[in-house]
Amino acid sequence: MNQLRRRSGLEPLFDDMLKGFFVRPLSLESELGASIRLDVKEDEKAYTVHAEMPGVKKEDIHVQVDGNRVSLTAEVKHQSETRDGEKVLRAERYFGQISRSFQLTQDIDEGGAQAEFKDGILELVLPKRDKASSRRIAVK
Repeated sequence: MNQLRRRSGLEPLFDDMLKGFFVRPLSLESELGASIRLDVKEDEKAYTVHAEMPGVKKEDIHVQVDGNRVSLTAEVKHQSETRDGEKVLRAERYFGQISRSFQLTQDIDEGGAQAEFKDGILELVLPKRDKASSRRIAVK
């Protein structure tokens, strides 16, 4: 005889959470939105990068350029508290670091690079380094 079993909508989520719990690392990025999303545009002279970094302070952002590799790092501090009068009902805190690295097709002129942070968006203007002129060597 067939038996029907009702499942709540939370059971698959709970089963997935426990599946491989000790195998895969636990990540809070998806819950907190703590990741760096990028838009990269290119023209003849420079790359323009827009990086979304909501909730990050300008002082906590570090940009490093090494040849054609760009690394972004930021300290994330997230605090929320729900109060009912003087009684705290819930308080949550998260402190951590987010980072993102990527490579461009051409080396960057570090001396001309510019960075501006406004409204949670980091804008980088990364001028391309002039290509080294190649020269042909005659074999004698």
